[in-house]
Amino acid sequence: QVQLVESGGGLVQAGGSLRLSCAASGRTFSNYAVGWFRQAPGKEREFVAAISRNGGDTNYADSVKGRFTIRRDNAKNTVYLQMNSLIPEDTAVYSCAACVVGGTWYSPSRQHEYDYWGQGTQVTVSS
Repeated sequence: QVQLVESGGGLVQAGGSLRLSCAASGRTFSNYAVGWFRQAPGKEREFVAAISRNGGDTNYADSVKGRFTIRRDNAKNTVYLQMNSLIPEDTAVYSCAACVVGGTWYSPSRQHEYDYWGQGTQVTVSS
């Protein structure tokens, strides 16, 4: 079992920044990849970013490339999502998820590959 708790969401003006955190407990943290997904009102949940078990491989949605950065601190059992140059279209509930299968360098983007999910944190970007 893996428990995931997100934090760091809030209200920010367009052009601003936020850093989300995903704190994990349960299984050995370095044994699974972690991804971030988001769901805006009236829309389906979509992939944002993912990072492999060893942190050596990252994967981003085209819509956030160059603006968002994912990293992990295995000593703190935490994954971070640094979000810069935020735009109103980034408004959504952001959730992190853990993928317990796959290799050391695997950073999946498909939701069905993830086994455990957090409750999410709201990010609102005002124009």
